[in-house]
Amino acid sequence: MANLMNKNTRLGIIALALAGLAGLGYYAYTANRAPATGPGAPGGGAAAKPGGGPAGGFAMAVEVAKIVAADFSDEASAVGNLKSNESVVMRPETPGRIAAVNFKDGAIVGKGAVLVTLDAAVQEAELQQARANLTLAQSNHKRNQELLEKKFVTAQALDNSAATLKVQEAAVQLAEAKVGRMRIKAPFNGMVGLRNVSVGDYVKEGQDLINIEDIGTLRVDFKLPETYLGRVVKGQVVEVSTDALPGEQFKAVLDAVDPMVDQNGRAISSRARLDNVSGKLRPGMFVRVRLLFGERKNVLMAPEQAIVPGAQPTVFKVVDGKALATKVKLGVRRAAQVEITEGLAADDVVVTAGQLKLRDGAPVRAIGEGSPGAQPPAGMIGMSGMEGMSGMAPAKAAEAK
Repeated sequence: MANLMNKNTRLGIIALALAGLAGLGYYAYTANRAPATGPGAPGGGAAAKPGGGPAGGFAMAVEVAKIVAADFSDEASAVGNLKSNESVVMRPETPGRIAAVNFKDGAIVGKGAVLVTLDAAVQEAELQQARANLTLAQSNHKRNQELLEKKFVTAQALDNSAATLKVQEAAVQLAEAKVGRMRIKAPFNGMVGLRNVSVGDYVKEGQDLINIEDIGTLRVDFKLPETYLGRVVKGQVVEVSTDALPGEQFKAVLDAVDPMVDQNGRAISSRARLDNVSGKLRPGMFVRVRLLFGERKNVLMAPEQAIVPGAQPTVFKVVDGKALATKVKLGVRRAAQVEITEGLAADDVVVTAGQLKLRDGAPVRAIGEGSPGAQPPAGMIGMSGMEGMSGMAPAKAAEAK
């Protein structure tokens, strides 16, 4: 009997202990979930309104940036390619065997220089024959002129000899042209490329022999959006840079604008000319192009992440600890910054992270490096946003601060 009582007593003690532990767990769970209602608690005991941001005096942690007025370089950027001022691939007009190559690869040649000579033995023989026939025709025509004066021949005979003379003169010109086609000459001053033929090679009509490039002046071809059509003017200064020569800039002058806008990309094809006497740049290089339109002073710039997209762009301006929805008008964009043409003033503070969960007039509290109390690094207009901050619980936000 005593053993049975002791066993029941132990079971009762265990049951009471388990009930006590369950009660303590429930109390801790409900205490953590219940909102603070004390006078010093944030929000004064009011619960947050679903979908409308923080309620009452509960300040949401956000990151902010200051609107900065800075000098703005009004310009347009594009990418382009370099092309030779003049470029041609030399090809023979008639087939033949190469008799001589009169240049070295990569050499500078002058206009009219003979680059390649084809075997012209047949053409030269035809030229000698045509010249001999011409000499005979000249003698016959001269003799007929003398005989006509003595009335030994008729005028018709003189006309026939004159016609024969003209035919032979044309035959000589034709033979000379055939001989000339056997010599490939440079059409302009330039630099020859790498040849693919040698002496003794038989080449066909139209076969590529050598390319020649005029690189003293280069063409810069690029495209701009059609919105710049009214601002692009012949003679504008163009800055050219390339990744192959970092840190160096070259000046070019806008030479022509295509009168037709590309229907596919709605772009304007433009061409500038660049002086390349130094020879640092070569045709085919990829370049970056900047067209300078002028300088503007005191342009208001804001971080792009501060803009809430919509039918009318909006930002949340922080005034006396509250976020006020402010409609703005935007200008040009550059380097993650956007120009504000209307709606804000210099030194205004705007929300750059967390604004997607804000409502007009909601209390906010700036945290992180973008807050007014923290000075951003020199040269930065606004800090980059951290959207994850806007969804932090109040306790976590306080720890982050």
